[in-house]
Amino acid sequence: MGKIVVLIVDVQCALVEGHPFNEAMIIKNINRLLGAARQNKIEIIYVRHDGGLGDELERDTKGWEIYHAIAPMPNERIFDKKFNSAFRETGLQEYLDRKGTKTIILAGMQTEYCIDTTCKVAFEFGYNIVIPEDTTTTFDNNSLTGKTLAKYYEQKIWRERFAKVLTVDDTINEYISR
Repeated sequence: MGKIVVLIVDVQCALVEGHPFNEAMIIKNINRLLGAARQNKIEIIYVRHDGGLGDELERDTKGWEIYHAIAPMPNERIFDKKFNSAFRETGLQEYLDRKGTKTIILAGMQTEYCIDTTCKVAFEFGYNIVIPEDTTTTFDNNSLTGKTLAKYYEQKIWRERFAKVLTVDDTINEYISR
C-alpha cells in the first residue's frame, strides 16, 4: 500500500460560508478523517486556492483562509494553487514522490472542479486514490443540485474508475488505523 497521505483541498472560509450541500456532515466527516490520521501519524496535507485579486478566495483575505473547524496543525503542510489541479505548479507531486507516497485519501471542495481534477491528475501520476463518501461537496448550479453533483461524481465518475470510494469508517479502518 505504501505511504498514505490525507489531502484536504480548498475547504476555505469563503466556500464553506457559502453553505454548500451537506456542509455540516462534510465538515464532521473530514474532522473524523483528520482525527484518525493525527492519532495514527498519517500525514495531512492541505491545499488552498488563490482565486486572484478581487476573488472571494483572494490570497491573504479571510475567505482564502482554511476553514477554522478543520484548520491545520502547525506541523501540517499547506500548498497554494491557482488552478483546479492541486498538482499544477504547486510542487505537490515532487513532495509526495520524495516522501514515497503511494495512496492519497482525498476530500474537500468543490466536487466537480478541484476535487475531480485533482483526483484524475493523481490517477494519471499513478497514485492510488481513496475518496471517502460524504467528504466532498459543492453548490447548486443552474442545471444540477450540489447533492446530485456530489453523489454522481462519487458513484458514477470516480468509483472503480479513478478512485476507491468507501465509507468514512471503511477508509479509517482500511487505510488509517491499520
